[in-house]
Amino acid sequence: MKKPIFMLVFILFVIAFLQSPLFVVEEGEQALVTQFGKPVSDVLGPGLHLKIPFIQTVHRFEKRILKWDGDPNQIPTKDKRYIFLDTTARWRIADPLLFFKTVATERGAHSRLDDIIDSVVRDAVSGHLLVELVRGTDYQAPGGETEQIEIEGLPVSPEMLVGREQILSNILEKARASTPEYGIDLIDVQIKRINYVEQVRKRVYERMISERKKVAAQFRSEGEGEKADILGQMDKELKSITSEAYRQAEEIRGRADAEAAGIYAGAYGKDRNFYAFVRSLEAYRKSVGQNGKLVITTDSDFYRYLQKSR
Repeated sequence: MKKPIFMLVFILFVIAFLQSPLFVVEEGEQALVTQFGKPVSDVLGPGLHLKIPFIQTVHRFEKRILKWDGDPNQIPTKDKRYIFLDTTARWRIADPLLFFKTVATERGAHSRLDDIIDSVVRDAVSGHLLVELVRGTDYQAPGGETEQIEIEGLPVSPEMLVGREQILSNILEKARASTPEYGIDLIDVQIKRINYVEQVRKRVYERMISERKKVAAQFRSEGEGEKADILGQMDKELKSITSEAYRQAEEIRGRADAEAAGIYAGAYGKDRNFYAFVRSLEAYRKSVGQNGKLVITTDSDFYRYLQKSR
């Protein structure tokens, strides 16, 4: 009988040793001791601490900044653009005792943050234009152009728009107001990704392609106009050059003819018969070609020099 009792005492001793009253809280952690599910101690920081084995339980919580990632949601904007919005946030456990009493675990905290942040983000997105969600307050249109923005056919002044930073600041302020009651300190909320839903995305791509084709057609039209102007100017300059060259050629030809006529007149004045003879030979050479034929009467004056030579 003594041996089983001894073994039982030994086993209980081993279990009590394993359930040591000492426990360590690591750096970056904070702990809370509960007894039968009720907190019995203040928040414990890093170091060595005591508890009652078997009766008290240690609950450890992160002291560092934690990450929350929401599920992408399909939300309509104020200008009726359906988009997928993916958000993320950073938070930490500010009051471990209140955190334990309200949500107990990080999974419970994530569930609360899902409800809080998603509702605030949905209200913010549906109350603003898509252009406000994707641009900052310092955005300027390229080339200094004034962008035309409309809501249901009514123009909106750029001064009336807010930037993405202001929207995120409002989201953080509204969401942060609901987290202290759970012992949570919400540090930051950011938008990771904005994208159109699949049905709208195709129409957007088609519109983008159509706009690019329109711009390309405008460039082509302007290029054709420039081409026509250049060709017209070139043709005008070519005609001007040709006309000037023709005028100069005619002037040179006229001066040459006048000079030749003067030479001919001088030669004629020195010896009329010789001049007539030379001119007749030139006429023979020009009038009768290799395959040419000249039909005249035998008593024609054209061959008078040939007739006299017989």
